Amino acid sequence: MSTASLREDLGVQPDPEFELDLPAGWARHEPDDATLASMLASMRQRLMEAHRPDLYAQMRPMLEQAFADMRSGGVFAFFSATDPGPHTLFLPTSLNASIMRPEAGRSLDDVARTLFRDHGATPLFEDKRMLRAEKEKTLRIGSDTLVNHSVVYLTPVPGSKRRRALQLVAGFARRPETPAEDPWVESMRALFDSLVTTLRWRRPTPS
Repeated sequence: MSTASLREDLGVQPDPEFELDLPAGWARHEPDDATLASMLASMRQRLMEAHRPDLYAQMRPMLEQAFADMRSGGVFAFFSATDPGPHTLFLPTSLNASIMRPEAGRSLDDVARTLFRDHGATPLFEDKRMLRAEKEKTLRIGSDTLVNHSVVYLTPVPGSKRRRALQLVAGFARRPETPAEDPWVESMRALFDSLVTTLRWRRPTPS
């Protein structure tokens, strides 16, 4: 029995669904096998046309690992550029959605206090319903060193009595010699901040 059907049998209302206004050429996807196969096929075609089968060989396991990480991390949807149209905003990044549940004995307020204390979290554009925090981590990918940025957005799920929160995580990277306040890095922050401000909730679709 699925979680959704169990909730219905117990008379528990499903969580509301959410929408975002996406950049040109972006779409919402699920991290399932069909989506992975489609993205691999598209990537293979582009790289073969560019006469770079070597890059496909390198990037395929990275994409497969990214999907595995999303699944193990509870990501149920992600948003990225997939439409090959002329106006598509292609960026090497995505916005991942998951549901965050505090550990036993903790509340969302405890989580918020930790983000404030350890990661300098702030309300997004002074909207206290949406908390924003940014984390950095240095990674080694092959012979390259990158600084990975994770921008985390957290907002309570309506009707959950602050027991669950929608967590949106945007990830992008820069080289160590690129300053954290570089215009490109700032543009990435601005893009995701403005994207998340468009979040709106709607009633769940009946089963």
